[in-house]
Amino acid sequence: MRECGMLLPIASLPSRYGIGAFSKEAYEFVDTLKAAGQSCWQILPLGPTGYGDSPYQPFSAFAGNPYFIDLDRLVEEGLLTLEECEAVDFGEDPRKVWYDKIYEGRFPLLRKAYERFKGTLACEDDGAAEGNAGAAAECGAAENTAAAERVHDMAARLLGDETREYCFYMAVKNHFGEQSWNLWDEDIRMRRPEAVARWRQALTDDIGFYEFQQIKFEEQWECLKGYANSQGIRLVGDIPIYVAFDGADSWAHPELFQFDEKNEPVAVAGCPPDAFAATGQLWGNPLYNWEYHRQTGYDWWMKRMAYSFKLYDQVRVDHFRGFDAYYSIPYGDPTAEFGHWEPGPGIEIFRRMQEVFGKKLPIIAEDLGFLTPSVRKLLTDTGFPGMKVLEFAFNSKEESDYLPYNYNSNCVVYTGTHDNDTLVGWYKHMEIEDKEFSMAYLGSEDTPLAKIHWDFIRLALSSVARLAVIPVQDYLGLGSEARVNEPSTLGKNWRWRMLHDELDGHTIRKCRRLAKIYGRLREEPEKENAEQE
Repeated sequence: MRECGMLLPIASLPSRYGIGAFSKEAYEFVDTLKAAGQSCWQILPLGPTGYGDSPYQPFSAFAGNPYFIDLDRLVEEGLLTLEECEAVDFGEDPRKVWYDKIYEGRFPLLRKAYERFKGTLACEDDGAAEGNAGAAAECGAAENTAAAERVHDMAARLLGDETREYCFYMAVKNHFGEQSWNLWDEDIRMRRPEAVARWRQALTDDIGFYEFQQIKFEEQWECLKGYANSQGIRLVGDIPIYVAFDGADSWAHPELFQFDEKNEPVAVAGCPPDAFAATGQLWGNPLYNWEYHRQTGYDWWMKRMAYSFKLYDQVRVDHFRGFDAYYSIPYGDPTAEFGHWEPGPGIEIFRRMQEVFGKKLPIIAEDLGFLTPSVRKLLTDTGFPGMKVLEFAFNSKEESDYLPYNYNSNCVVYTGTHDNDTLVGWYKHMEIEDKEFSMAYLGSEDTPLAKIHWDFIRLALSSVARLAVIPVQDYLGLGSEARVNEPSTLGKNWRWRMLHDELDGHTIRKCRRLAKIYGRLREEPEKENAEQE
């Protein structure tokens, strides 16, 4: 079955509160996908973002980003007022996410909602109407403390243990002025049992605040996912292979990583020097202690995948080659120049996933970049579809695996990913020889620059790849100003947002027509027949 979909991060949706969320605009985008004959919506990781605002450096592999909670839904529930939401400055430019303003404005609002949520719990036995913000605010301190415990009880029923561990982590992190856990007091940094018990008691209300966020996140995401699935739209998620050092996973489970007796990294992740980075890429993520994972039957990874499969219908696993071999850089090195390769878990971890979740795992392997024979074999052995990116295809000097005539059907083709420039921006900056090669390949010598993106979209859709995913910016023909991320840079990424009604009726109809021409239309037989009649 041939399919097509669109790539758009949740944060890039339009909304009136500064960042895309699980709001009515998300439901409207699902309707747009359906109208355009698409089968899937691919998003970026949904985890809570930290330094650099990157979704690939979340504070936990088991938690959701509170920025995505729909404030209007909280207004409907009586936990906030419209006036309170509209009084916050989220930034004036609807085209950009202003993360400093989002951070400063959203958490005070969520705190108000939490206090009222506790109030509704505390007042329930007194006959106060649930969801009434005014009544909730009238509850006294004693009732409020009891309500915080009820939030913990609710979280124990609704959230996983690892998600609740993240809530504890964030409460402690907040207490220490947002510092990374390696800078906390030694007793809690090392998670000594008496310190854990003491801090849990001292921060019980703050922990409840983060539990409230996760309860609302999961509640709203399940509603959105349920709606998308009911409309025939599959949600394709994304998980980084590594977790952040400044995160709940490395703090709560140091045994999973290559740490010394002081819980400091022995080595960290990155990439070796290449033509694009003379000193390599120093990511700084803690590396896994794969021998420990083997001994535990990859238990933590099974929990991580279970959480991911619950969130998404299909999961793109970032940096797939790291399961075959990973690049290890001595901790403290200023660059990635002096690292070395170590073997990863290989096929064993995926065989374990098949035992737990079934033979056909809904995984897409991010297999971009230089691939060794062993990585290619691992991909073949798993049977996962790999990725093909057209922006990597047109090198006039050498043969490319990304040219469509080299594809097999078991792959996902993209014009570009979140790490690439937009089609228009990329084409504008191509070397002249590569541009001439692409024009000859596409037969696009007479295509005006304003329409060149459609030629590449057609090339992706016409390929044998079973699934074709096109970033929304490419359908809109936007330039480099619409780029989502430029790797190895800080301060300008993850900010782009789509405007209201920018994906208009004409474009939607064209998307649907192309999906039908190239055999990728998500068919609705009765409706299609009715339209023809």
